[in-house]
Amino acid sequence: MRYSRDMRGYGEKTPDPQWPGGAKIAVQIVMNYEEGGENSIEHGDAASEAFLSEIIGAQPWPGQRHWNMESIYDYGARAGFWRLHRMLKDLPITVYGVATALERAPEQVAAMQEAGWEIATHGLKWIDYRDVPREVEARHIAEAIRLHEAVTGERPHGFYQGRTSMNTVALGCEEGGFAYLADTIADDLPYWHVHEGKPQLMVPYTMDANDMRFSSGQGFGTGVEFFDYLRDSFDLLYAEGQAGAPKMMSIGLHCRLAGRPGRAMAIQRFLDHARAHEGVWFASRLDIARHWAKVHPFRPQELQPSRMERDDFVTRFGGIYEHSPWIAERVWDGEMGAVHDSAAGLAARMAQVFRSASDQERLDVLIAHPDLAGKLAQAKRLTADSTAEQASAGLDSLTDQERADFTRLNDDYTAKHGFPFIIAVRDHDKAGIHDAMRRRVANDTRTERSEAEKQVMRIAELRLKEAMK
Repeated sequence: MRYSRDMRGYGEKTPDPQWPGGAKIAVQIVMNYEEGGENSIEHGDAASEAFLSEIIGAQPWPGQRHWNMESIYDYGARAGFWRLHRMLKDLPITVYGVATALERAPEQVAAMQEAGWEIATHGLKWIDYRDVPREVEARHIAEAIRLHEAVTGERPHGFYQGRTSMNTVALGCEEGGFAYLADTIADDLPYWHVHEGKPQLMVPYTMDANDMRFSSGQGFGTGVEFFDYLRDSFDLLYAEGQAGAPKMMSIGLHCRLAGRPGRAMAIQRFLDHARAHEGVWFASRLDIARHWAKVHPFRPQELQPSRMERDDFVTRFGGIYEHSPWIAERVWDGEMGAVHDSAAGLAARMAQVFRSASDQERLDVLIAHPDLAGKLAQAKRLTADSTAEQASAGLDSLTDQERADFTRLNDDYTAKHGFPFIIAVRDHDKAGIHDAMRRRVANDTRTERSEAEKQVMRIAELRLKEAMK
């Protein structure tokens, strides 16, 4: 099975985004403009809206309009938008604009454009695409782009569906005209997603630093809570930036939610807090996407074990465990994904297969290992990996006395424990290996069996690091 999700990402060390001016953080504010694009009988939908409103737990009204729900959305267009506009008009923010909502908002669109805001597409309608057929969603995306361009005069460069299906990102990639997609919450930095062999930049969004949590049972109750959360998020990310690992901070706002007076103050307080720091880059999502594409252009990963054919995989990695290709075979036959495309990830999966093997299979792996500085080494009959490893510790250039000592210790160890002495020689020098042999030969076999298996897995880890450089 090939696992589609990438649970690895950038790993422990994130890339330096090199934000303009050496900024420690990129702050990206999104205004979701959905008012007039929500579910409504008057919009040709089957029921009223029930999502992201003041009515927590609201249910759709099939075949009926919902006056309170509609007027909540109306507030966002009539009052909330303008309050947020006054606060944000001097900043380069991004609008997620539902196409049919933008069509019903000529004055608001003009204000967005006058402020120089990026207007990305938020889809055709503010509906849930979970059960919408793929071909229907594709038509909606195409119509959203057409309508967006007709209303704003420009094709959208970014796409955020929001209430996605499992087809949404693939459809966005296949459309082919977006500088970025935002339907991901998977990271604090942009990243490249590959769909059918083609790269697509993803600029992650947020559902935590988002006023939508005012409309849920578990979320923000007051503007103070919202501000506290935004401030703490900023402070931690800013500190990470100062420590050499800058990130981006996304903030999600909705006109009908954050546009209310008691919540809008949280936005103003946050802006004051962020502006009091040096090295803060306020940017639109398109600014970030273009910067990332320039500084970190897509570069295909040369070696991706999870995408290799079985025979190629076994040929390349079958010798990682000495003369035991069955470990590589079982790894390939199991679940593999992006987490196994690094040396550490593949080593962990191979170790898991080794630990899960039968007692006899594990013992056979130990027995397959050659003696250190033994007769096979003298006869140049070691595997390439073993030859390089023994040479790295100087075991290929022993004095006669040293060779005699190693031979005696090897013989004593094997006679007592039933398998050769095994140690990850790249972790030691010749003297350290010799000392370990003298010390470990006295251990009981159970202890040595456990230690030998640990060393086998360590050897595999080191070999993979070399193989995947």
